[in-house]
Amino acid sequence: VTTSASAIVSNSAASGKTVRVVSLYVSNVDGVNDASVTVDVYDGTTARHICKTVAVPADATLTVVTREDLLYLNEGDSLRLTASASNDLEAVVSYEEIS
Repeated sequence: VTTSASAIVSNSAASGKTVRVVSLYVSNVDGVNDASVTVDVYDGTTARHICKTVAVPADATLTVVTREDLLYLNEGDSLRLTASASNDLEAVVSYEEIS
């Protein structure tokens, strides 16, 4: 995860599908310093925040999305992440495409 908003999952505008995000985990791999993460859904024009500048302690993992709180991406939407410090955070996402 870098300091620029970058898509971890994208649903193209003409996909004919919905993307169901089942889980999203963000881990701080820096053994000393805390870092923060911002997660948003971007529709090409507007970013809607799922979480904004949430602290992830050193050597800890933040659960952003779980099966209990599914997130859906419509056509043209992207799930993006931004970190307070480059390369301190890593993200893992699980998703399903629904046609």
